[in-house]
Amino acid sequence: PLAMSEPVSGNHNDLFDIEVQFEVVTATLDRADIKTEGLFLNADAGFDSKDFRSACARRDINANICFNKRNGRVDDRDEYFDQDLYDQRYAVERTNAWIDSFRSLL
Repeated sequence: PLAMSEPVSGNHNDLFDIEVQFEVVTATLDRADIKTEGLFLNADAGFDSKDFRSACARRDINANICFNKRNGRVDDRDEYFDQDLYDQRYAVERTNAWIDSFRSLL
């Protein structure tokens, strides 16, 4: 992982305070002189919101977010989504699980 937000208590949904957390992560990348323009961000359906997609667009980040069925019919959506790229998310999820496991060893 190149950047992570501060931990948020588990009694919130994925989008809780997302704009602030997203700015924390992107500011960390900025300080490390890592350019975000043109990057792809894979996220699950819990992050499917207009506000989060707009935050990504303002940073010129391609939001590859799985569509949440609660946000309307997938056929009616015109946002970008690449299933093959999304399938690569497993490596990120595996890394997050490894970090969680390592933390419990400490």
